[in-house]
Amino acid sequence: MIAISACLAGIPCRYDGKSKPNAACRAALLANGALLVCPECMGGLPTPRPPAELPGGSAQDVLEGKKPIINREGQDVTQAYLAGAQRLLELCQRQGVDEVWLKAKSPACGCGSVYDGSYSGRLVDGDGLAASLLKRHGIRVVSIE
Repeated sequence: MIAISACLAGIPCRYDGKSKPNAACRAALLANGALLVCPECMGGLPTPRPPAELPGGSAQDVLEGKKPIINREGQDVTQAYLAGAQRLLELCQRQGVDEVWLKAKSPACGCGSVYDGSYSGRLVDGDGLAASLLKRHGIRVVSIE
């Protein structure tokens, strides 16, 4: 069983109220009945919402309580991101999901590179909060552009 970021399947749940449909994700959804997920929405964030980035690109620092996630408007959205990541992990564990396809560069879903928290468009090596938590629990994460 796989789960796929809802925005990649065409659901308008991104921070900007849009989606980023991906043909491979839509095909996998039709063929396999994958679960559609959005850790940011699962954490209670609205759509649309102000963009947020990981401070220094470090999910580790956020998971350890060392740094908050502050959105572009200056609001602390750490708890929403943590709650969404935890809910996604629990859903994957309950449903037997062993692979999750997530949207690249996202502060929740990014895998391999994320924006650095400066809101300058600069990418750094790292994983989003949900991607990091899933990996820690042995769930394979695939980054999809």
